[in-house]
Amino acid sequence: MPHYLSSQGLQFLKETALSRTQWRPREVITPAPMFKEYAEAPKIALPRPTFPAVDLFEALIRRRSVRNYRKEPLNIEDLALLLFATQGVTARAGGYLLRTAPSAGALYPIETYLCVHQVDGLPCGLYHFAVGRFSLEELRLGPLASELTAACLGQSMCAKAAVVFIWTAIPRRTMSKYGSRGMRYVFMDVAHICQNLLLAATALGLGACPIGAFFDDELAAFLEVDGQEECPLYLATVGWPA
Repeated sequence: MPHYLSSQGLQFLKETALSRTQWRPREVITPAPMFKEYAEAPKIALPRPTFPAVDLFEALIRRRSVRNYRKEPLNIEDLALLLFATQGVTARAGGYLLRTAPSAGALYPIETYLCVHQVDGLPCGLYHFAVGRFSLEELRLGPLASELTAACLGQSMCAKAAVVFIWTAIPRRTMSKYGSRGMRYVFMDVAHICQNLLLAATALGLGACPIGAFFDDELAAFLEVDGQEECPLYLATVGWPA
């Protein structure tokens, strides 16, 4: 108990707690751009999703973490469905693009990257999901399974999966409105997104498994982000169950 009371985790909760006397942000934090784009990266348009008839409650019942996968590629149509499930645009409200997963203040601090191992029509490599255009931006080509696996504490499912979703946060987007408490909302945002992916994968007959254990600096270097303005938060593997 004493170690818990003095832990950094509990201190974070205390420092970001709201009260009737302190409910406005203590800090002034400048915002970040709402969208990240790799202007020079080759663009791959994703096919328009065709939605299968699926029972949500059946998917909820069947959802389990799957860590072993067959050596069988995903098709790009299924990948497009998975990306739509995570952050697909479903409506517009002024300058905001509202999406399949909720976000505090509609600020959407989460960025999605894909480490592709086996997807028909896509070379192996690292891609960034451009939400507004519903396309992929090609960042780096080549087999990256061993490098990603090493950054994730040697978890072999990172190499066995057909594709690995990697989520980062740009905390300024949320913290510019909510201050340090906004970091709580950032974690909620990425959890909403991941659960959408897990349910969509289950509905398509795919297996998926979330990953929270990774070497932060190594995963940031893998993505070529600085770990401060943009921070790795979460991953999920996806493939055909073995």
